[in-house]
Amino acid sequence: MTLPLIFAAISDVAGKVRGKAFPADQLEKRLVRGVGWTPTNVQITCFDIIADSPFGALGDLLLIPDANAEARATFGDVTEHFLMGDVVTLDGDPWAFCTRAILKSALKRLHDVAGVHLISAFEHEFQLKSPPAVENQGYGREGFEIQRKLCEVLMATLAENGLEPDSIMKEFGPNQYEVVIGPAKGVRSADAAVILRELTRSAARHLGEAATFTPIRDVASVGNGVHIHMSFVDDAGEPVTFDASGPCGMSRLTDGFAAGVLKYLPNILALTAPSVVSYERLTPHRWSAAYNNLGFRDREASLRVCPVTAKDPASIARQFNIEYRAADAAASPYLALAAVVHAGVQGIEDGLKAPAPTEEDLSLLSADDLTARGFVRLPETLEAALEAFQADTTVTGWFGPDFASVYAAHKAAEIDAVKDMDTAQKCAAYEGTY
Repeated sequence: MTLPLIFAAISDVAGKVRGKAFPADQLEKRLVRGVGWTPTNVQITCFDIIADSPFGALGDLLLIPDANAEARATFGDVTEHFLMGDVVTLDGDPWAFCTRAILKSALKRLHDVAGVHLISAFEHEFQLKSPPAVENQGYGREGFEIQRKLCEVLMATLAENGLEPDSIMKEFGPNQYEVVIGPAKGVRSADAAVILRELTRSAARHLGEAATFTPIRDVASVGNGVHIHMSFVDDAGEPVTFDASGPCGMSRLTDGFAAGVLKYLPNILALTAPSVVSYERLTPHRWSAAYNNLGFRDREASLRVCPVTAKDPASIARQFNIEYRAADAAASPYLALAAVVHAGVQGIEDGLKAPAPTEEDLSLLSADDLTARGFVRLPETLEAALEAFQADTTVTGWFGPDFASVYAAHKAAEIDAVKDMDTAQKCAAYEGTY
């Protein structure tokens, strides 16, 4: 005999899913009262080291599960059941370090400033840790067929949880796959990203595999990115991202948003690519992101205007989106999306205009030439990214008075944990935790 349990979960600043389980028959009570949580938990790094904490052993919080962010999957005789939730104070106010609350605040700011809602989707790459059964299977049918069972189980599980599976493929790297789901409105897309990662790991585990979303396993090979696709609708649900007469088809709203993302990209990178090994992936010629440039259907750009497959204006307007490419799964989807949204809204508020899309290899330009054209090489280490984040008071101001110092201390402990490792050892450490 077993007692069914439900896991109340958060995606914390380490990008890890943590929480506490309770008996399933207590769900209605827990949706109101939640489960207990501890402030210093925010300083648990991805390597389970507690960084310097301003909270110490003091304080109490509540983790309130959200019935609209539920996941349930049965593998054999085991049913996994969890709900994403919010961390609040004992008075019920959002806690300053709750990543879900941080995203909700950013989305509210977007609506307050521009009168629109965000539609977004997270596109994920992951790898299986076992040796490839067949070599040289980039985009290969055989590589897909070897893991057809996993792909079909995963896609069915995502569909059962309302995540609208779009496609899954054998990606270029060894045992690398890409899974895509449909877009969702507001905070739901970040909920879906967390649920997708957790169900992918679970489906793989129950089929005798182990999946990792680490930013990069081997610097001689490819990395695993998370691409965030974004568009906007008004209060009536009508798309407002596209304008045929705008630059690259972007409406004035989208143009300002894109300009803000590009301006502040060096300062938000520590939140969207937050691991030490993230910066092994963010290098030129990896189809990732190395400069704060806009690309028109260019997969080497940090922010890309994506192609559409229709000709009629109404369908184009529904499909049209921009894609942020400087992110990976070491980041909480809530925190990464919040950073991008805040940067975009700042661009709208400040009346910024995006630069023309690049069409050349920026790595061939000198630093002076890059500067003259308004481009910068993105931070090349986590330390540099953290310095850029903390140095910009506009950016740190988006997250409240204490967030930047707490986040920096958290990441300092993470950096310290791997400082004596060589690159291969660092990659192995992150592979094990993500």
